[in-house]
Amino acid sequence: MVIQARSPYDQQIVCSFEHDEGAALEKKVSLVHAAFEDWRRVPLGDRIEEVRGALERLWDRSETLALDVTRQMGKPITEARVEVETVFSRAEQMLFIGEETLSPDVLDEVDGFHRRIEHSPLGVVLNLSAWNYPLIIPVNVVVPALIAGNTVLIKHSSRTPLCGQAFEDAFRDLSVENLVTHLVLTHQQTARLISDERIAHVSFTGSVDGGAAVHREVGKRFIDVGLELGGKDPAYVAEDADLPFAIAGTVEGACYNAGQSCCAVERIYVHRNHYDAYLDGVQQALGAWKMGNPLEEETTLGPLASRSALDLLERQVADALARGADLVEGGTRIPDVDGNFFPPTLLAGVPNHAEAMQEESFGPLIPVLSVDSDEEALALMKETRFGLTASVWTGDRERAERFARQIDAGTIFQNRCDFLDPALPWTGHGDSGKGSTLSHYGYLHLTRRKAIHFRLET
Repeated sequence: MVIQARSPYDQQIVCSFEHDEGAALEKKVSLVHAAFEDWRRVPLGDRIEEVRGALERLWDRSETLALDVTRQMGKPITEARVEVETVFSRAEQMLFIGEETLSPDVLDEVDGFHRRIEHSPLGVVLNLSAWNYPLIIPVNVVVPALIAGNTVLIKHSSRTPLCGQAFEDAFRDLSVENLVTHLVLTHQQTARLISDERIAHVSFTGSVDGGAAVHREVGKRFIDVGLELGGKDPAYVAEDADLPFAIAGTVEGACYNAGQSCCAVERIYVHRNHYDAYLDGVQQALGAWKMGNPLEEETTLGPLASRSALDLLERQVADALARGADLVEGGTRIPDVDGNFFPPTLLAGVPNHAEAMQEESFGPLIPVLSVDSDEEALALMKETRFGLTASVWTGDRERAERFARQIDAGTIFQNRCDFLDPALPWTGHGDSGKGSTLSHYGYLHLTRRKAIHFRLET
C-alpha cells in the first residue's frame, strides 16, 4: 500500500511512501528494540552531546524543513520557519536540564545505608505525531526520550510523512544505529504495534477519538501513555483589560496556523463594558490576515489541512446562527478554488451551549459572548469537557490568580495565549489528555524510578 500526501493549497501530490508491513516492519521494530540495549549504556553526558550533534544536522536543513511543512499541510512559509526555530528552542531547554533531571537523586546516608533513586529508561517509545505542528510535536518526545536512554519509533500523520522521515535522517549517524525510525502505518497496524511487547511507552497527539482508541490499546498492557488531545480553550477579556492588546492577542491566538492548534483560542468571553468595542476591533484586525499561496512570503493565512474541516466549520457557524448568534465576518468557505480556504470568522452573541462554544473547531473561528462579571465568565469558562489552556486578559494579578485556582486546565495564562514555554510542563485535563511533555516532568514521564538501597557494612 502507498500513502500520498497532497498539498491542501493545490491538491498536488507532495510525496509518496510505501506502508511498512510484514517482514520489513518487523525488521525496523527489531532493530530499534536492539538499539535500546546499547544506547542505554552510553553515559548520560555523551547521549546529550550526540543528540545535540544530530540537532545541528537537522538545523542545517532548516529551509527545506520549513518548505516541506508548508507543502504538506499548508502552514504559511513564514510560520513554518518559526516552527523550525521553535524546534531548537525547545530542544535546547531539554538539553540544558537533561543532566540535572536524570542524574540519580542521592539521599542522605542513614544508619550505614546508601540510598539513591535512578531514573531508568523505559525502552522503545512509540511516538504518534500529528500534522498541525509536524516538527515541534515530535521533538517534544524524541529529544527527551533519547537523552533519557530510550529509542524511538515515529509514526507520523499520513499528511506529513516527510517530517517523520526528517527525524530519522537527522539521528541516523550516531554511535548507536537505529535510534529513531520513521514508520508509515494504517490505524489497524498501529493498534497491533501498540500490543507488541517491545513497545514500552506510547505518546499520542491528536483527536479525542484517536486518543481514546490508543488508550484502549495501551490499557491491554501494563505500560503508560501520554495523550495530548483536543482543546476548546477560553479567553476572558476582563473589565480592566488593555483592550487593544487583548484584541491583538486573542485574534492571533485564534487565527495563527489557521486556528489549527490544540491550544488555539476557541471561545471568548468579553466584559459587557468592552463588548462592542471588542467586536469592532476584532473585525478590523481580521482584515489584516491575507489568504493565499502559503509559499508566498506575504501570506498570513493558509488553507486548512483537510477538505472535511470546511464542512465542520460551516456546520458550527450554522448551528450558532440557529441558536441566535450574529455573523459579523466570514462564515463560509472560499468557493471555486483548489485550496481548502476558510476566512477568519467572527460570531457575536454565541450561546455557551452552541457547538462553536463546546466542540473543537480547529479553524479560524472566533465565537464571542458578553458577560456581566468575573463570576459569570468563570462559570462559562468551566462549562467544558476540555482543559488544555485558558487565558485571562487583565492587569490585575489577583484576578488572574483567582481564575487560575478555579479553572481545571493544564496551563493558565495572564495576557498571553497559544504558547508553550518548554520550562513548564505541557499537560491537559479532562478530554484534553494526560501525562506531560517538556520541562523536567517530561523526562519523568519517559523514565521509571529505580530505588537503590545498599547496606554499606555487614
